[in-house]
Amino acid sequence: MIRLAACQYAIDLLETWDAYAAHLTGLCEAAAAEGSQLLLLPEYAGLVLSGQLPPAERSDLQGSIAGIQPLLPAWRELCEGLARRLQLYLQPGSLPVLDDEGHYRNRAWLFGPEGCLGYQDKLMMTRFEREEWNITGGREGLRVFDTALGRLGLLICYDSEFPLLARHLAEAGADLILVPSCTDTVAGFHRVRVGAQARALENQLAVLQSPTVGLAPWSPALDENVGRAGLFVPPDRGMPADGIVAQSRELCPEFSQWLYADLDLDEVRRVRTNGQVFIRRDWPEQSRVLQPSPE
Repeated sequence: MIRLAACQYAIDLLETWDAYAAHLTGLCEAAAAEGSQLLLLPEYAGLVLSGQLPPAERSDLQGSIAGIQPLLPAWRELCEGLARRLQLYLQPGSLPVLDDEGHYRNRAWLFGPEGCLGYQDKLMMTRFEREEWNITGGREGLRVFDTALGRLGLLICYDSEFPLLARHLAEAGADLILVPSCTDTVAGFHRVRVGAQARALENQLAVLQSPTVGLAPWSPALDENVGRAGLFVPPDRGMPADGIVAQSRELCPEFSQWLYADLDLDEVRRVRTNGQVFIRRDWPEQSRVLQPSPE
């Protein structure tokens, strides 16, 4: 049994590094005190760093992502230090990162008790990211992270709405997929939520979602945020009938809060070998049944 913590992360204006570091440290320490072994924050949670920029810079869409780049080494050091000190796995959300090709990528790092395990870039860009923000999709594909808790994959927000991406992670052995998300409408939240539940069903694995919440008029990228945190599994023998292990009560709380949930990955794996259905096993048959019949 492992204890997971997914944050409904309120976009607060934190105007100094010390205020931000104390904020993130306090959140992580609170979750650790509840016995959490893996902490998930949402997509673009790292963009809260832009609150430290001058008002004119943080209120500019392009200026805000350019302005936070010098803060990233200290941010990564802070996250890695928290994971090591608290002896847990921390996925602190994502943020735009300028790569060596001159492109901004929406990147999510994973840190553990042993340090930095690597990162996953978002692959599928939303209209806002493509057309207004000039964020580029990842070039390195998908990876699975081996941890003491199990094999983890990351699908950042919109990526969770594409079945073949999750299928790739499942075939690579992922038992749990992390979905950090950022949506500005109830419809957007439900698209990601439905995607997360569908991916759990199709691949007979667990999916953990963490959303941004609240209003941030000072940020053109994070001005409106709606969502619930949730942990989803395939509805099958021994699992919740609706596939929902846990979900946040409020759609948009005023303050950041954690959703805590316990998960037995052995029981999730058991569904794949002794469930009422074998969707994961039977997935390849789709190609066969869709082949045209011989004349």
